[in-house]
Amino acid sequence: MSLKCGIVGLPNVGKSTLFNALTAAKAEAANYPFCTIDPNVGVVTVPDPRMEQISQWIKPQKQIPTTIEFVDIAGLVAGASKGEGLGNQFLANIRETDAIVHVVRCFEDSNVVHVSGSIDPLRDIDVINTELMLADLESVEKRLKRIEKVAQVSKDAKVKAEYQLLKKLFAALGDGRPARSVEVEEAEVSVLRELHLLTAKPTLYACNVSEEDFSRGQSTFVDLVQQRADSEGNKCLMICSALEAEIAQLEPEERQEFLQSLGASEPGLHRLIRESYALLNLITYFTAGEKEVRAWTIVKGTKAPQAAGVIHTDFEKGFIRAETYHCEDLFELKSEAAVKEAGRYRSEGKEYVVKDGDILFFRFNV
Repeated sequence: MSLKCGIVGLPNVGKSTLFNALTAAKAEAANYPFCTIDPNVGVVTVPDPRMEQISQWIKPQKQIPTTIEFVDIAGLVAGASKGEGLGNQFLANIRETDAIVHVVRCFEDSNVVHVSGSIDPLRDIDVINTELMLADLESVEKRLKRIEKVAQVSKDAKVKAEYQLLKKLFAALGDGRPARSVEVEEAEVSVLRELHLLTAKPTLYACNVSEEDFSRGQSTFVDLVQQRADSEGNKCLMICSALEAEIAQLEPEERQEFLQSLGASEPGLHRLIRESYALLNLITYFTAGEKEVRAWTIVKGTKAPQAAGVIHTDFEKGFIRAETYHCEDLFELKSEAAVKEAGRYRSEGKEYVVKDGDILFFRFNV
């Protein structure tokens, strides 16, 4: 399942440093605007301690975790919706992603220039959000003009649904509200998806703080961003890109020692990855046997045949049933045999909605 999170923000907020830490790649990070021009793309393993726990009792030959894709996109400045800076390219790149990780600068450092000359995270958020809304407003207005006359005479339900949705979107964006704030009817869901609007994408604010604030676990700047995120229905987390970049370069043993010295059980990046995964409304199910324990990514609410199709299309076409139990049953009872003896091993049909943490074995016939 190819789903992407775009890492966005103003120039010099730490996007590329964060991307380097996430992917152990070498996206250029430097102290000048538009350091990133072409987007960098990296596939990142989703940390999931349940895989190790499953393997403890199944004893596979190997483990295959699931992944998520991150895209480091060029910095945006005021006027981007009108082509300022790398605006047009930025907007095109972000349009191709499924969710947004908005890196917000929440640290003071005279050695790292800020495009606006001062640190003000809420102002910076407004710059990005305004440009995204202006770009969406222009896009919606053009489409609305094209469809208006047709919708008034057409009997096509989809055309009418699109027209009604576009009117609601135009009003919201004109009032300075993002597309995701608009209530969407069931008939309009597929139409909204086809519009690929920038402000319809779920957003996570990643507050990039100083090492000192990260160690203290608090920041006045982050508090302000958290309040904004809460008001928008978005998520927010604190991270120190510079510190995470250092951690990513350490050997596993050194990394663990360093984390212990910080009083942390895992890198902050792990939480960022998991939050990004959740942002896309994704969950994980597992297949487990002697050959391998493997994690598979599906959208929350997926039924068993479609979950099987993630492994192979033939599994979905010839689906008969899914034999399943939850990983928590395995952790409690210590073996698949014990799960069966306890009556927790079930056979589910085509209407079964797969749950996060399910261990599945598909029966199919082609």
